[in-house]
Amino acid sequence: MNVTIDVDDAAWGAVADLEALTRQAVAATLDRLGLSHGEMEASILFTGDAEMAALNRRWRGKDGPTNVLSFPAEEITAPAGEARPIGDIVLAAGTVARESAEQAKRIPDHMAHLVVHGLLHLLGYDHEDDAEADAMEALEIEVLDRLGIGNPYDRH
Repeated sequence: MNVTIDVDDAAWGAVADLEALTRQAVAATLDRLGLSHGEMEASILFTGDAEMAALNRRWRGKDGPTNVLSFPAEEITAPAGEARPIGDIVLAAGTVARESAEQAKRIPDHMAHLVVHGLLHLLGYDHEDDAEADAMEALEIEVLDRLGIGNPYDRH
């Protein structure tokens, strides 16, 4: 998958090898789903809470930041030989850091989980009902295990 990674908040500098970890999370997700790495493209923006709050208000009508937003692309057919855009993922530094502390998780692990979660949304997965949520969580757990990251839903 062609992934464009942009960082517009300095707080993300605290995550060592942010780009490499992001690409590993994307690759592990595609591998688990048996999808080709070259057929799609997506962008991932690592931003701050202020920008995330603005996006959350504009697109979801909700106040305040959230940890991750996914914006699936419209179904389009890419020209022959080009990757098909599947959408954009946005993560918020402050919210991810706060949740990591509250949940006793490493920030890079939580970030990788949210990249996987966001990518699954772009690929058509959702969690609108319990069955969908269970299936999506199971996939996330499997992908994160491939990355050496424990079950993010395990409440110690």
